[in-house]
Amino acid sequence: MPFKSITTIICDMQADRHALDAAVSLARHDEGHLDVICLGLDRTQPGFYYAGTNAMALQDNLQQAQAESREIDDQVSAYLKAEDIPWVTNPLTAQMAGLTPQLAHFLRFSDVVVLPRPYGEGRGHEHEEILEAALFSGHVPVLVVPDGTSVPEKIERVVVAWNESAEALGAVRAALPILQKADLVDVTIIDPPQHGPDRSDPGGSLCQMLVRHGVRAEVSVLAKTMPRVSDVLCRQIRDKDADLLVMGAYGHSRFRESILGGATRHMLELAEIPVLMSH
Repeated sequence: MPFKSITTIICDMQADRHALDAAVSLARHDEGHLDVICLGLDRTQPGFYYAGTNAMALQDNLQQAQAESREIDDQVSAYLKAEDIPWVTNPLTAQMAGLTPQLAHFLRFSDVVVLPRPYGEGRGHEHEEILEAALFSGHVPVLVVPDGTSVPEKIERVVVAWNESAEALGAVRAALPILQKADLVDVTIIDPPQHGPDRSDPGGSLCQMLVRHGVRAEVSVLAKTMPRVSDVLCRQIRDKDADLLVMGAYGHSRFRESILGGATRHMLELAEIPVLMSH
């Protein structure tokens, strides 16, 4: 099923424009509809305010967030007027404490959410919160677009990071509209377990499923010759000259990955191509 309902979230038109461009490209490619959430954030933390705090200060923060949302909405609307796709903007104001439930209400009806990389220069905690709201509360696949990159008109070569997990399988199912049109899909397996159910044919069952959907798939079984799985994946992406990486997100708890690191966080920090992920 192609992506017909595509959503992106813009907090800063200048910093997030590449994600908007990617969402437009995806909507045009699949003849889909683009929803743009123009987000103004009220960063007030009520727990830090003592009783009797001037209500004017709280009101001023809210009004500033509303003004930011309207300004982003005007910029996005002016930008999209020249595009040949159906689109709509949704101005939204939220406090950080209530951001996740508000976003989940909108995102749960999307086929895919297109977002900028949540880590790196110019990125705040809200970008990580938005990504997790889509994955964990909206239960929607997310296409993360690194700064300075775009989604090619035709995605020809895809690397699928496969580790037998439910998260990875969910990402593959979400990516089927893209995989079916790709010239090559490389199912990459790093250090498969010696006693796993597919030890005699790593990735064989997944390849069988993909081939039945008309996907041209092959399997690469790699040793973990570098300290982190993400490093091996990055090298494989370069070797295959891939346009897209498909992977499961947060196989471990978010707390563990935020403190100790993990493949999801490392790939989001290192990837130089778009990453489609699902949880």
